[in-house]
Amino acid sequence: MWYRKKRTFAIIFIAVLLFIYLDQGILGRWMYPIRYDPLIAEFANVYEIDPYLVASIIRVESNFHADKTSDKGAVGLMQLMPATAQWAIDSSGGHPSDAERLYEPQVNIRYGAWYIQWLQKQLQTENLEQEKAISLIAASYNAGLGNVENWLSEGIWDGSFAQVGSIPFGETRHFVNRVHYYYVKYAQHYPDFVER
Repeated sequence: MWYRKKRTFAIIFIAVLLFIYLDQGILGRWMYPIRYDPLIAEFANVYEIDPYLVASIIRVESNFHADKTSDKGAVGLMQLMPATAQWAIDSSGGHPSDAERLYEPQVNIRYGAWYIQWLQKQLQTENLEQEKAISLIAASYNAGLGNVENWLSEGIWDGSFAQVGSIPFGETRHFVNRVHYYYVKYAQHYPDFVER
């Protein structure tokens, strides 16, 4: 009797391993889900930014929990500070009531994506290697553009992912590393995401 149970368990185990081996896409999407993907794709397209970067920042900031508020007061999926969100709303011609709706995924992703686009322009990342552009944008998103510009101008950090250990703020080093990690996973498991 115990032999049959053992054999049944072994067959099931082998079947699961074969399933995982043959369809790593399903496993990858299960391990690295992207929620709110239609909104991410929409606003990435509107602001001409990389949807994998938006998804990665959301994953690191809130793990796709729209109702999250940080100890510092950052709000929603992209953990926007209310003052930054208000500035983004005013600068992008958004509706004044949007400041009260930052927990709504559509509103939060819209202004987070707008902010990423603004950072890209300030950092002039369009001609940079992708890995360096991601590092600069992620560091600026976390530590602020002023800090990143100071690190670059003072030679503290060269902006590359290879030298991320030179970033003076531990939280920002960790943030950049995690954004890179999820970026690679999302690009690997969601190859059609940019075509949406």
